[in-house]
Amino acid sequence: MKYTVISLILLFIFIGCNNYTPEQKEYIAQIEKERIEKDDYMKSDPYSPFNQEPKVKFEPLKYFKIDPNFVFKSKLIEFATKDTVIISGTKGEERIVLKYGFVTFNLNKNEYKMVVYEGTSKSGEKYHSLWFTDLTTNEETYGVGRYLDFELNGDKDFIYTIDFNKAYNPYCAYSSKYSCAIPTKDDFLPIRIEVGEMKFHN
Repeated sequence: MKYTVISLILLFIFIGCNNYTPEQKEYIAQIEKERIEKDDYMKSDPYSPFNQEPKVKFEPLKYFKIDPNFVFKSKLIEFATKDTVIISGTKGEERIVLKYGFVTFNLNKNEYKMVVYEGTSKSGEKYHSLWFTDLTTNEETYGVGRYLDFELNGDKDFIYTIDFNKAYNPYCAYSSKYSCAIPTKDDFLPIRIEVGEMKFHN
């Protein structure tokens, strides 16, 4: 509770000292609220990676400053042929996924593409993922890479939100109990994504 109150006070001071629009201020406050809630989950929930064996000491997760300019909109362009690819997990295992399609975003007058992967969970349910590495990887951010949630919409013309402020580390960034998918060379963004989650272990 003490951490939550301090975080909110600092947030309001930060927002008040910057020339953000009312909409941007509301967005920043919402992202900060989500981060506080995630810390509460990570610290207290029995299914959190911090409460598994081997035990990992909990500390608040680390983030870059929230930047509304790293929120983008894109349609999903499906690949005509959805190739099956084998990717590696951090424990050396192979994983089979489909290259389902891609989304794009423009930053500093350059366009970048991110592949959307389709996988199948152990329970047989399909899921879709975005993951990436960039010029901060293994420096300020986790050495394997970071993820973005992606929920497929049935509308072919649906406009997706690609919000790098929500980029997060997979569970293997916190605990050796877990294995996670390693982004491929095609998932490298040749820019610095200085938003989202930073390294947990230094």
